[in-house]
Amino acid sequence: MSSSPPAPRGALDGIPAYVPKPPQPPSEGPSYRLFLNENPYPPLPSVRDAVLAASAGSNHYPEIFPTRLAGALAAKYDVPLSHVVTGPGSVGIYQQIGQAFLEPGDDVVYAWPSFEAYPIMTRMAGARPVEVRLRDHTHDLDALAAAITPRTRAVLLCEPNNPTGTAVGAKALEAFLDRVPGDVLVVLDEAYVEFSRSEDAVDGVALHRERPNLITLRTFSKAYGLAAWRVGYGFADPAVAEALRKCAVPCGVGRVAEEAALFSLTVEDELLARVEEIAKERDRLRDRLLAQGWPVVPSDTNFLWLPLGDGADAFAHALEAHGVLTRSFPGDGVRVTVGGREADDLLVSVTAGLAREQDADSS
Repeated sequence: MSSSPPAPRGALDGIPAYVPKPPQPPSEGPSYRLFLNENPYPPLPSVRDAVLAASAGSNHYPEIFPTRLAGALAAKYDVPLSHVVTGPGSVGIYQQIGQAFLEPGDDVVYAWPSFEAYPIMTRMAGARPVEVRLRDHTHDLDALAAAITPRTRAVLLCEPNNPTGTAVGAKALEAFLDRVPGDVLVVLDEAYVEFSRSEDAVDGVALHRERPNLITLRTFSKAYGLAAWRVGYGFADPAVAEALRKCAVPCGVGRVAEEAALFSLTVEDELLARVEEIAKERDRLRDRLLAQGWPVVPSDTNFLWLPLGDGADAFAHALEAHGVLTRSFPGDGVRVTVGGREADDLLVSVTAGLAREQDADSS
């Protein structure tokens, strides 16, 4: 009898295992999580009440497919129910995409740095990641189009982009989509669409109506503040949507999560007022950091990108020592989620000290 366990698929060799690393607390004072792009506001009291009421039925399985939520989304966006897909967060839908459309030997094209799930989903399906570097912290659409070959099965676009917060805009995106062959799947991830204030903002729901190869994804995790409940949704051609539903985990959106999302849609005005406050705080925070001399890219999201290159890790570690936890992309930059005023003021105070240290070192 062999003493070795069964070997996992070779495709998993390039996928990092998730090992939680507890952040080091500061020597004194509070600690703020500005590294996960979370909404700084808790759910509205009315949403919490709806969740509490729904939890009384937690002994029952939810529906295999969250029909009530799908119906509400179809009505809100004026699309047929057959176009709606759901999953436990948009990441859950990405897994459905990998199972439904990718095979070993396929190429998947995406910008980099971008959403960190892209290389994981691609490799899990046995496909080959084709990463195209950003240009000026933004999707290089010409380079992405040039990377598409007969081997390309899918193109993944994060608009606005995570982690840089930049957007290409509707006109440029539509011109790019016109260059993508019809048999190549395009996934348009609009997780941060509610935070954009651009007049040229993309409307992926409208775009999917005329483009059968386009999947548009959105989420309740960011603007709606329901990250813990894991509710993602999207819109696709009925044939594509049906394939995704076949690969969905049964009951993937739980009963309580569905109720939280449903009720959030009924109080959307209150929630979007919070989004407006986050957008204002984002711009205030950027102005403060720019005044200190830090490079900060304009953002259409609920976070800021500081392109610090090789200094990214040192910057992030210095903030962490003071209780401000950010996300470093070594060699590229640091992503800072917009938090509450107290967290952001602490961030600004620490970065002011770091800027003074840099000035002293260079003098």
